[in-house]
Amino acid sequence: MRKMNGEEFDELVSFFDSMARTSWLKRVHDTLKETTGSWKDKDILDVGCGTGRLLLRGAEEANKLVGVDLSSEMVKASIQQFFYHELSGKSQFLVADAENLPFEDESFHLSLSTCVMFLLPDPSKGINEINRVLKKDGLIAMLNPSEKMSQETAAQYAKENDISGFERTALLKWSNVSTRRHRYTADEMTALLEELHFSEVTHKEVLGGLAIISMAKKEQDS
Repeated sequence: MRKMNGEEFDELVSFFDSMARTSWLKRVHDTLKETTGSWKDKDILDVGCGTGRLLLRGAEEANKLVGVDLSSEMVKASIQQFFYHELSGKSQFLVADAENLPFEDESFHLSLSTCVMFLLPDPSKGINEINRVLKKDGLIAMLNPSEKMSQETAAQYAKENDISGFERTALLKWSNVSTRRHRYTADEMTALLEELHFSEVTHKEVLGGLAIISMAKKEQDS
C-alpha cells in the first residue's frame, strides 16, 4: 500500500475544512470531545489536524494545543484559524509525519487522531509513535472507519438521515477511501492497541456503526 504525501492534501484544504463543518462530522467531533472528557490544563496533540477544527472544541480549557499534518497548506489553515480565534498564544502547528513525530517522549496528556491512522500503510507505526509522545497514563482517542463502512452502507446512511448535497458527497468520498485502506472491527482495534502497550480500551460507534471512536490509556510500563 502506497504512503500518501503532503502535496496530495494541499489542494484539498477547502474540501476538508468544509467536510469538518458538515453536520455528520461535527456530531462525530462533538462525541469525540465528550468521550475524552475535560481538557483543562492538559497538553493536547492532534495527529493529522487538518484545518484545526477538532482542536478548537477544547481550546479554551486546554493548556496547550499542538497539531501536526503532512500538508503544509493544512498547517497554514490551522495557524490562520487559531489566529482568527485569538488562540495563537497557546497553539502550535507543524508539518510532520505521523510515523515520526517531532516531539520528546511523554510530551502530551492526550493525543487525537481522526481519519488518519487508517490511511497509513502500517497504522501500528503511527499508533506506536503516539504512545511514545504520550505521558504515563496519557490517552489516545482515534476515529476510524469500521468494517461496516462501504459506498453502499454510506449511501444508505445518508438516505436514512436526509444527508444530501456536499454533505453526502463528503461522506461517500470518505467511505471510498476507507474501502481502499484499512477498516477495523472493535475487536481488531482492541487487539492492535493492546499489542502496542495501551490498556483500558473502549469503543463508541458513530455514524450508525460505520465508524468507531477508540480510546485507550498508555500502559504505565510501556
